[in-house]
Amino acid sequence: MITLAAASQKGGVAKTTTNLAIGAKLAQDGARVLYIDLDPQMNLSTTLKAQTAGVASSLDVLTGDAAIADAAQHIDGYAVVPASRLNGKADDLMPSVGKDYRLRKALETVADQYDYAILDTPPALGTLTVNALTAADWVVIPAQADAYSLDGVTDLAATIQAIREYTNPNLNIGGILLTRYNPRTSISKIIHEDAEAMAQELGTKVFRAWIPEATVVKESQAVKQSLFDYAPTSKAAYHYRFFIEELMEDVDAVAGGKAKEVGSNG
Repeated sequence: MITLAAASQKGGVAKTTTNLAIGAKLAQDGARVLYIDLDPQMNLSTTLKAQTAGVASSLDVLTGDAAIADAAQHIDGYAVVPASRLNGKADDLMPSVGKDYRLRKALETVADQYDYAILDTPPALGTLTVNALTAADWVVIPAQADAYSLDGVTDLAATIQAIREYTNPNLNIGGILLTRYNPRTSISKIIHEDAEAMAQELGTKVFRAWIPEATVVKESQAVKQSLFDYAPTSKAAYHYRFFIEELMEDVDAVAGGKAKEVGSNG
């Protein structure tokens, strides 16, 4: 199982939208997809039509009160572990021993049941995001095309570097994904240059794909449909497909390299 997360400490950068799109495209291609919603806002859970009241949640998984296999709801060809409003108090509710590794250990129990796990994190660099990055093989950094959003990338970069040093040395940075981007504007060109400089410092890239501002994205979430089902020929769907194909080229290349290493050692 390959674990992916789109993460940002800034709200409104299309983090959840990006996670939804990645999982939807992979499921559409026939993969077994597990979503884990860690955000107390529960936007991913509600968009995926998951029950959120009176059910086991990602918080229960983190506290050890539920296993992922028991908390996962199977809906429309994918599985989702919903968030709880109490996720915001996870730092106080989780046992202190092994706190940063709890999601990683929980995912190990279902590694043979899914091809991909998609982790949706809150817009904060706390325990929930640290758990996600400790569990993830890949992280994508969505950044809205404005200066304040890029400031958030700098803070997330410091967290990623600490994660690599202390809890997950194998974390790959897929790249910076520019969202709500209009290449015709002067500010977008400036932001793109700044993002390229940040990517170089992180040892990653700015995706060639970029995501435009699009009403159909909000509409698809309102009617609780995948963007690829609701508006498959829209510009937003086209750009997200381009991005996901670009991301998966790197994911598959690294996975293939590891497979060769295992084969050579056998």
